[in-house]
Amino acid sequence: MNNKNNNPNQAQLKKGVAPYEKANAKSSLRQLLNTLLPLFILWAAAYMSLSVSYWLTLPFVILASGFVIRSFIIFHDCCHQSFFKNRKANEILGTITGIITMFPYRQWKRSHSIHHSTSSNLDKRGIGDMWLMTVEEYAAASKWKKAYYRFYRNPLVMFGIGPIAVFLVEYRFNVKDARRGERISTWVTNAGILALYGILCWALGWQNVLLVQLPIFWLSGALGIWLFYVQHQFEDSYFENEEDWSYVKAAVEGSSYYKLPKPLQWLTGNIGFHHVHHLSPRVPNYHLEEAHNAVPPLQHATTITLRHSLKSLKFKLWDEQNKRFVSFKQFKPLIATTRSSTTSTPPFGNEVA
Repeated sequence: MNNKNNNPNQAQLKKGVAPYEKANAKSSLRQLLNTLLPLFILWAAAYMSLSVSYWLTLPFVILASGFVIRSFIIFHDCCHQSFFKNRKANEILGTITGIITMFPYRQWKRSHSIHHSTSSNLDKRGIGDMWLMTVEEYAAASKWKKAYYRFYRNPLVMFGIGPIAVFLVEYRFNVKDARRGERISTWVTNAGILALYGILCWALGWQNVLLVQLPIFWLSGALGIWLFYVQHQFEDSYFENEEDWSYVKAAVEGSSYYKLPKPLQWLTGNIGFHHVHHLSPRVPNYHLEEAHNAVPPLQHATTITLRHSLKSLKFKLWDEQNKRFVSFKQFKPLIATTRSSTTSTPPFGNEVA
């Protein structure tokens, strides 16, 4: 860890959130009840409404998608060992909610831990985060790599194809260096998904299952990717190379406070307080707002509103010189300015002439 983390102010931040790093069994069970029970009720309502009108089904589908995201937040806390005090309880619940949300518990736990330990580190990109190129990297890339990067960063691809590519395909397979426990966890999740949807198809018909589960899966996946995207991709975010990187700065300056309307804040499990979460992943989601309010410096984190967050769609490249995100439209004049400023007249050139 970089020595900058020993800064007293940064140490004070971590000390300030320490009291909130404790799981509360009653709060966890309450959240489990007010998340999974409504989700199952909405699932049932969606299927029953199919016999009336699909227009009646859609509101249930949209609401169910929100509760799938809330279920994922529980899964997410289990991966951080912050939902319950007991490690085994976290693993069991994490596996169950992983089947519901289609995430393999141990595989995602590992990649997400890497994301936390390397977030905003330009020298350690590639695991658990979105593909990001700097202005100079993009300038030096081949035309095919540029084209692929533009394709990848297109909103229709990230939020349209992304849920299918990541959740339905990528997470169904183990990575090459996965250990035995991680491989078994992925197989158990896949088997659980097959069993769940097999029973649903047998009981309700595969056409009905597609009409209900496919839009729930896609919408919750797209919104999940959006939350992850917007909480790290804002104009004056924080990115540094290894020698200048700081874990605490990456947490409080490289993660935003996504200020959502209260119903959406509740439905997304307070994950908008992302700066608090990155500072201390052991804080359960139901304590994130309390921690934010209790530590005044955290209240100065970059705040992004729902309307303002839409602007982040234009951010494509990280400008290392100016420490900000830029769009593809800004790239050409920016790289032209950068190159012209580095091309200077040779010393004494005019005098020799």
